[in-house]
Amino acid sequence: MILEHAVLDVLPGSEDEFEWAFGEARELISASPGFLGLELLRCVEAPSRYLLLVRWESVQAHTVGFRQGPSYERWSALLHRFYSPFPVVEHYSSALSTSSSVV
Repeated sequence: MILEHAVLDVLPGSEDEFEWAFGEARELISASPGFLGLELLRCVEAPSRYLLLVRWESVQAHTVGFRQGPSYERWSALLHRFYSPFPVVEHYSSALSTSSSVV
């Protein structure tokens, strides 16, 4: 499992519209092969900042399957206009296996 991480700085004053658009966009990403789930969290200290966490089967499920798939153009049209600056997206995997012990 891969965890996609993106800090989304949304233009101040557009948070409600962004959240509505994200509700629409969520349907697009959730239908993508290899999608396992997501969370969108709003920052308490900076209400125009969100943390997007998306679980994928693999990096390729996100970068090839979704970003190069038929739904990405609509996803971009719904969401990209809200970001300033444009977010950095990173992928994470588990650093510890379930059989590892930490000393």
